[in-house]
Amino acid sequence: MHARRLISYDQQTVCPKDGQEEEGALITFMSQEAYKIRKKKEFSELVCSLYEVKNRLSTWDRALVLHLYRQYLREKNMTPSFHKTFDETNEQAYIAWQNAREANDYRLFQSALKKRIKVEQKRMQLVEPHEMLPQDVYDRLLDEYETGLTSEIMDGLFAECIPVIRDLMTKSANRSKRVRTDFLYRPVTDEAQKEFAKVLLHVMGFDTEKGTMGLAVHPFTERLGRHDTRVTTHFEKNCFISSMYSVIHECGHALFEQNQPKENFTHYIADNKTMGQHESVSRFYENIIGRSEAFIHFIYPEVCRIFPEVMADVSEKEFYEAVNVVQPSLIRTEADELTYSLHIYIRYEMEKALLHGEILAEDAKNEWNRLYETHLGVCPKDDLTGILQDIHWTDSFGYFPTYVMGNFYGAMYLKKMQEEVDPFEAVSNGDFKRINAWMTEHVFAEADSLPPFEWIYRVTGRHLTSRDFVDYITQKYGT
Repeated sequence: MHARRLISYDQQTVCPKDGQEEEGALITFMSQEAYKIRKKKEFSELVCSLYEVKNRLSTWDRALVLHLYRQYLREKNMTPSFHKTFDETNEQAYIAWQNAREANDYRLFQSALKKRIKVEQKRMQLVEPHEMLPQDVYDRLLDEYETGLTSEIMDGLFAECIPVIRDLMTKSANRSKRVRTDFLYRPVTDEAQKEFAKVLLHVMGFDTEKGTMGLAVHPFTERLGRHDTRVTTHFEKNCFISSMYSVIHECGHALFEQNQPKENFTHYIADNKTMGQHESVSRFYENIIGRSEAFIHFIYPEVCRIFPEVMADVSEKEFYEAVNVVQPSLIRTEADELTYSLHIYIRYEMEKALLHGEILAEDAKNEWNRLYETHLGVCPKDDLTGILQDIHWTDSFGYFPTYVMGNFYGAMYLKKMQEEVDPFEAVSNGDFKRINAWMTEHVFAEADSLPPFEWIYRVTGRHLTSRDFVDYITQKYGT
């Protein structure tokens, strides 16, 4: 796993274009070798035996056994030949997506997406029926990324928050005051953005003795080992806050990895976090903290120092308003905090339809454009700002909803945190230590050893709800 992650990190950061296919083949080979180990009779029998006595195991060992048993159920009927085909299809899709992006032409990715849908459908149909796993094809994909999540649950959560988001978006558009954003698009150098990224990582508490920063087309975070967590960002010449918030977001992921209990490694459950748990942390730091008035107050002098040509005529209040401006847009990763969930809702609806065969890959581009016009009132001018913007469908379906699950979890534990720590008073003074300490004790500690719905109840004392997120955005954007 360590070697595979290292190669994957290399492929997405520094590997030359002509070498990516070869590295992709190596990743596929290593995945196959790991799969062969899991498919050995002795390994499967041991997993099943441990599952039978899971309630007699420690919390950490029980978490490991439950993870392995769920994996066993998913792979039980999968042949080595199909597993290889699945991995190869993903790698081919990644290359096709890159080529399509370079040419700004969805047609170059369309057939690869069609194959991806087909192999995912087949993979989910092969899953052994079991009470631990949902029956619906798309629900099984959701469950892979967020244990216990189904489209029924997701539909209910969206039903509560989407109307509120659209109402707040409309009210914002109708206000007479216009927020100034012109300065956000003034040109800056890569060197200045790199310096600012280092400042942000330092302020947030990223341990540079156990982590590094690199560049990638699509920013991500990869933990290679207990003492090696790597974040990436990208530099936009005419939009410095793009890198600013990708660094804060990815640093959130990294803090989660760098501050988890050592028992997670000794009991081999350091990878048990769901993507919703992970996104809750990254989006908590990116939005709830990073876009707060308190954080902007603290970081404003550094922004002025590093980007004097941008900030010479910009007040602290103008900067705060600009990073929180509500403006329906095309690019998910550049979306404002309020409308971001609409981007996820669109992808969620598309994934359900694609996996259920209700729309085909040939129609996906038109459906994407239609949904953007319906929900955000904007329509992509090309494929790069439309259906080709995300990497996710090259290797996953069911991932996107975890971003908005992160919004729900984060708003829930913000409410709980405020009973003990004032995060905004702390961050106004640059004191991330108090915030990180609370997160380490309450949010990070049991994330790998508990299913997510049980985890959020343990953290907050309440069951999963989108109500706290609705309250949070209403309070912030209602004014």
